[in-house]
Amino acid sequence: MEETFQKIYDRYHQDLFQFLFYMVKDKSQAEDLVQEVYIRVLHSYETFEGRSSEKTWLLSIARHVAIDWFRKQQTIRQRVLGTFDWEKQEVKDREPLPEDIVMQHEDLKEIFEALDKCTLDQRSVIVLRFIQGYSITETAKALHFSESKVKTTQHRGLKVLRKQMELLKEDLKNEEVRMERRSAEGVTKPTSNG
Repeated sequence: MEETFQKIYDRYHQDLFQFLFYMVKDKSQAEDLVQEVYIRVLHSYETFEGRSSEKTWLLSIARHVAIDWFRKQQTIRQRVLGTFDWEKQEVKDREPLPEDIVMQHEDLKEIFEALDKCTLDQRSVIVLRFIQGYSITETAKALHFSESKVKTTQHRGLKVLRKQMELLKEDLKNEEVRMERRSAEGVTKPTSNG
């Protein structure tokens, strides 16, 4: 099993981490959730029937882990006002992290922030389709959706993203106008020399 696990880790770790990172938008939490995926894989690998690819099967597990995490967060928020800092074993990765890539490109940063306005299903579809490059068929298999549900969810998610991007651009434009006004007021104010 150790050899099989290592093969799965080597082949799919980056895809799993990216998917979970874009879902939860927190590096350490994504690392923790990836570990949870591996725990579930170790417990259920014998039951994997091969009806889908390993990658699709792993992403399906990752999606369920993310959903469980979101549900748990809602429950915790309802019960507790503070947060807990749990020490977890870190997963090291040689590839650049999604957050590092995002911060390097302003457009990606805006999209990353706009993803917050999407539903969990919309975010899942958009991450798989446009960030990880899955086909509609692969996305449907990974999420256990029909292809038409993937298309509909993708359409709605892109509509939300487009609207958020327009709002962000409008906010930036308004901020630039305010900055120009402040700058102009500071430059054109007459000074009194008595």
